[in-house]
Amino acid sequence: MSVERRLAGRHVLITGASSGIGEHLARLAARHG
Repeated sequence: MSVERRLAGRHVLITGASSGIGEHLARLAARHG
């Protein structure tokens, strides 16, 4: 299943988004809406 389908219609809360994996996940989530 693609990232778009898994995140569609959901809210995402990412802690530690200033660096490392948290930053990557925040950018990924933002890119996919």
